[in-house]
Amino acid sequence: MVLPDHHAGAGPWEADLWGPAEVLTVQEMYEADRLAIAEIGSGYPLMERAGAGVAARVLARRNEVGDGPAAVLCGPGNNGGDGFIAARHLQAAGIPVRLALLGSKDRLSGDAATAAAAWEGAVEPLNENSLDGAALVVDALFGAGLDRPLSGVPAHLASAAHDARLPVFAVDVPSGIAGDTARPLGDVAFRALETITFFRKKPAHLLVPSRLFCGDVHVIDIGIPARVLDGINPRCRANGPALWARAFPWRKAEAHKYQAGHVVICGGARMTGAAQLASRAALRVGAGLVTVVCTPGSLPIYALANPSVITQPLTDPADFAEVLADPRRNAVLLGPGNGVSEETGGRALLALESAPTGRAVVLDADALSSFEGRAERLFAAVGGSAGDAVLTPHDGEFHRLFPDLSGNRLERASAAAARSGAVVVLKGPDTVVAAPEGPAVINGAAAPWLATAGTGDVLAGLIAGLLAQGMVPVMAASAAVWLHAAAASTFGPGMIAEDLPDALPDVMAELHSASRAVDHQDLFNNLR
Repeated sequence: MVLPDHHAGAGPWEADLWGPAEVLTVQEMYEADRLAIAEIGSGYPLMERAGAGVAARVLARRNEVGDGPAAVLCGPGNNGGDGFIAARHLQAAGIPVRLALLGSKDRLSGDAATAAAAWEGAVEPLNENSLDGAALVVDALFGAGLDRPLSGVPAHLASAAHDARLPVFAVDVPSGIAGDTARPLGDVAFRALETITFFRKKPAHLLVPSRLFCGDVHVIDIGIPARVLDGINPRCRANGPALWARAFPWRKAEAHKYQAGHVVICGGARMTGAAQLASRAALRVGAGLVTVVCTPGSLPIYALANPSVITQPLTDPADFAEVLADPRRNAVLLGPGNGVSEETGGRALLALESAPTGRAVVLDADALSSFEGRAERLFAAVGGSAGDAVLTPHDGEFHRLFPDLSGNRLERASAAAARSGAVVVLKGPDTVVAAPEGPAVINGAAAPWLATAGTGDVLAGLIAGLLAQGMVPVMAASAAVWLHAAAASTFGPGMIAEDLPDALPDVMAELHSASRAVDHQDLFNNLR
């Protein structure tokens, strides 16, 4: 499979971050359409707005794509109807349009037939020459419900558009992509400069590699009332400040450090950088105090690395239990640089089993791998804990704990959260945060610079720091994942893990300013 060779997706400050965050499956979107049509009496007004919105997005990028001829490729269903309407609006705006239809016009039905009847231009049969002379393409062939790979002429045109580097504007999803899947249905799919979808995003707009075929994703309001979601209850969200900004623990004027929580991080004796990165991240995100507990021999390393961090030696196996006995230490992070061992696993179990109500335990890296082959012991401790647990595996660590789980990242993370009883943060270019009983949150704005050593340790520290300040686990993890990606995007190429904590202040300052200016929706309540 050939992936797109352009950077896809907007950065962390894209305009819709403060808008509705629900992500709908294809069936949920069908239901939203059905409920809306039942309320307004006809589906054609929705189609008219959809097609007009597609044309508006093409025209909005005129400076980028020019005024050359548009090839509008229409399929035999409602996506094709959207294409007919888009063609009409583009032609009215002065864009030359060549419209090609898969199938015959007289076999269209319903709203698509109505849309085709309103098109006064020529209708050509879709063939291998349908892109000849085109400066841009509107892909209205197949929608998100496609369940088979592209073949024949559509497959040829998808490859031809890519080879000719034509800007493609995809209606709903690029043809060859199914709305619920993380990857194309076959070896070829259209690769869009922009995908215009309606009402809400679908999983394919956020999951990799499907997301890479979508380009910039623009959601258009076509008049479906938001109240239809009450009867659907979608269980997936797109990550962004709209979900958690109102619960973010900004400092109050009268605040003091003891109100901002106390994070305990278990530091390793050899890979000391991991806990240093995590501790700096926890402090940067606002934790009031951070203590690194470690062997006496490694204590000077931690003490000299960061003057803001408290250090405490563990000279005896019982010392860790004594550290945990203080209920003011309300967040514990284990795993980064700790080594895969019985000792690391034992400390993780102790932290979970001795947790008072309100304490959160974050298990990352070696604290997860130490339970390979005995994951049920870990899950039993999570289930018996009075506190909260967050597991932060990458794919390799995930496989060690959940070797039988398969599917895309959304499916695997959701199944793992349900099995383990913990919030699971399955890391990757489409990181998913999943709670045991829902919801799941997909982070669609990852930066490629995060694919370097130590960035996972920073993320674990951010989660622990937000948990210490009182955020509920799924919100803390979602906020941390977003901040992590935003900091990487802000720094840009050349970033290493050490840069991430120090990139946070600029990101948080902009977030704070934007948070004060935006009238937030109460979507975050759905994350509880």
